[in-house]
Amino acid sequence: MRLLVVNAGSSSLKLRVLDHDDATLAERSLDWAKGSTFPEDALAGLPAVDAVAHRVVHGGDEFRAAVWLDDGVRARLADLRELAPLHQPRALAAIDATTDLLNGTPAAACFDTGFHATLPPAAATYALPAEWPRRRFGFHGLSHAYAARRAAELAGRPASELRVVSCHLGAGASLAAVAAGRSVDTTMGFTPLDGLVMATRAGSVDPGLLLWLVEERGVDPAELADALEHRSGLAGLAGTGDMRELLEREDADARLALDVYLHRLRASVAAMAAAMDGLDALVFTGGVGEHAPAVRAAAAAGLGFLGVTLDGAPNAAARADADIGAAGAAVRAFVVTAREDLEMARQVRGL
Repeated sequence: MRLLVVNAGSSSLKLRVLDHDDATLAERSLDWAKGSTFPEDALAGLPAVDAVAHRVVHGGDEFRAAVWLDDGVRARLADLRELAPLHQPRALAAIDATTDLLNGTPAAACFDTGFHATLPPAAATYALPAEWPRRRFGFHGLSHAYAARRAAELAGRPASELRVVSCHLGAGASLAAVAAGRSVDTTMGFTPLDGLVMATRAGSVDPGLLLWLVEERGVDPAELADALEHRSGLAGLAGTGDMRELLEREDADARLALDVYLHRLRASVAAMAAAMDGLDALVFTGGVGEHAPAVRAAAAAGLGFLGVTLDGAPNAAARADADIGAAGAAVRAFVVTAREDLEMARQVRGL
């Protein structure tokens, strides 16, 4: 089965064609500016495929595993747009465009929320009134699922034996506690705004502060939403969400932004380990996780009490799937290239 994997992000479109052995036959990455339509030539020249796999960020309560797309499923996904306003509309546009361009080739939706459907009630429930939404969904599930499984392969142990903290660190960032191959806790919640400090998103914020801004400062909810999505996080602290730039700067704002980022990251790794009563492997993936050895080293430096120790030279040199842990460390440490496409392919073949 040849598969076209479609990953429609908030500002980019990534396409990859995989053969039956998951070898890459073709790939393409395109800019998809805000407000623009699906690129008309996106599929030009790509090999013929037997099925399509679409990454969809939010599956809500209904979709907890990959599902074949039809008009009914598409309509229900559209109802979830307000829960992931940056990503859901893009996924729907990609679904519509590729369906037309590929003349009805079978297509499936694979959900970032799906991997976290195994969260136990204690981790999946907000302490709110019964008439309000109380479910924590979690996101980046396709990346976390692959990273945890790949870490088990690199460690040479069955996934069923491991307690893994997967760190997906990119423009958006989240952690997952993966015990025996199942997600048991994560840092994002009802929406992708919760948890870690991100490039432009605030992460966890006291809701009382947000209420105060609305009630006492007269901040409009739409302005508040825009600020939390686009003008907070590293950008709010230092004027840019680009980790590469921050690591090169030496000014006070850049140092504060990095300190806040790392403080939240280390504390959250420890919380994920606590959810599993320990830790066997720590995995870094995503753009920052894969390409910022200084961030990995600084994060691990505060996690020695968990048994995490990195080897400086392998960490500095790591560019692909690599073991970066110190010899004899109680916790294995790896860098894993993000391959949501392989997880999506596995799910669609399962269908």
